[in-house]
Amino acid sequence: MTEIVFYILGAAAVISGIACILQRNPVSAALWLVAAMFALAGIYVLLNAQFIGAIQVLVYAGAIMVLFLFVIMLLNLGRETSDIRRWPALMAGAAIAAGLAAPLLALRLYSPARLASEVSGSPVFGDPGAVLSQGAAAQGLAESQGVVGAIAGPLFQTYLVPFEVTSVLLLVAAVGAVVLAKRRL
Repeated sequence: MTEIVFYILGAAAVISGIACILQRNPVSAALWLVAAMFALAGIYVLLNAQFIGAIQVLVYAGAIMVLFLFVIMLLNLGRETSDIRRWPALMAGAAIAAGLAAPLLALRLYSPARLASEVSGSPVFGDPGAVLSQGAAAQGLAESQGVVGAIAGPLFQTYLVPFEVTSVLLLVAAVGAVVLAKRRL
């Protein structure tokens, strides 16, 4: 059952992504991108990464897409004639998509058992301590506090000032965009 839901969400993400690219209206394209973000969040939840799924919805589908829609509507982007011819651009896009899909089709040769044996046979990927200097400690902390606690602790203790500076920088950028847009109106 989980596999069927995964394929449905995967198809929804791919179709939404294609619809986002093919839209001429920027607001419609942004809304199709939101649909793709929700499908990706569903895939994360299926993979037992509920925290990443929630962050996907809150940060990407929520905040960033609202900012995109705000900027699109603030700039009043209308329909303009494009310099790109429609059919040659579609053919180039199809060729690029086919080139990117070829390695994905090659992954179908891997079964979960084969992938697990190859990953576990590699000492670099099998041991978190080999990848990160504090990998074993971080894994123990995640097991004792949960994933959210392991992420929130360093974020709000060690990296609180850079986190707040980033939020103030984003606020200043949004206010600056509004001021610049108001001058043109």
